Amino acid sequence: MGTADRLDLTLRLVQGADRVSVAELAQRLGVSEMTVRRDLDELEQRGFVRRVRGGAVANRTLDEDDGYAVRASWQAATKDRLGAQAAALIEPGSRVLLDAGTTTVHVAEHLAARGPLTVAALSLQAAVALADKPGIELLVVGGRSRPGERSLVGPLALRTLASLTFDTFIMSIGGVHADHGWSEFSLDDAAVKQVGLDQSARTVAVADATKLGVRAFSRVAPLEAVHEFVTDAAAGDDATHPGGPPTLRALRESGVETHLV
Repeated sequence: MGTADRLDLTLRLVQGADRVSVAELAQRLGVSEMTVRRDLDELEQRGFVRRVRGGAVANRTLDEDDGYAVRASWQAATKDRLGAQAAALIEPGSRVLLDAGTTTVHVAEHLAARGPLTVAALSLQAAVALADKPGIELLVVGGRSRPGERSLVGPLALRTLASLTFDTFIMSIGGVHADHGWSEFSLDDAAVKQVGLDQSARTVAVADATKLGVRAFSRVAPLEAVHEFVTDAAAGDDATHPGGPPTLRALRESGVETHLV
């Protein structure tokens, strides 16, 4: 796992648990405790976590967009490939629910060429990427903007989604695990995804290889709840992503069509 990938996942694990130990992070990431300490020092210097005895806690004093902004610059080329592949799976004329996240913003950028489409966006960044694009009827799902992510969550978002139906839900995800299924680091985001799954005829999940083998805080759904999964080819390399190959096998055994790009 590259440094940028590891920092991304470390930050998500700390934010999802509020407080996490160096030992736990080392076990979850498959690296030494010395490497974890260096990564936490780097994240602390950037203002994203605060070191405490034996571990780290999430820094809740971040500017609202900082958490998203730093991750958006990591693996940008990979996420753009994933975005192009996910968008290519959408038929013109579809009604699409587009999840929040750094990868789904790249999906949004490629969806503009797939019009005509009706797209309901669950993030402010995706809405901006789709605004005023020819052939795109944009709906912005109401709700509370979650600090650090600008994903739209809460009772208003849930009520809005429950009143709509979609042909395809393009779902981002914090973790996918052979035994634990699809999971998220935030309870709020998990709740929105669960309703999105219920209201959509088809779900395409998209995530980079670092998310495979990860058990995030809140379980969203079992593996078979998703129809297709888009990830990068590194997911099949057990040398850099030990959790990748067994997760891919479990997905295929569950009937999930996988796309490696």
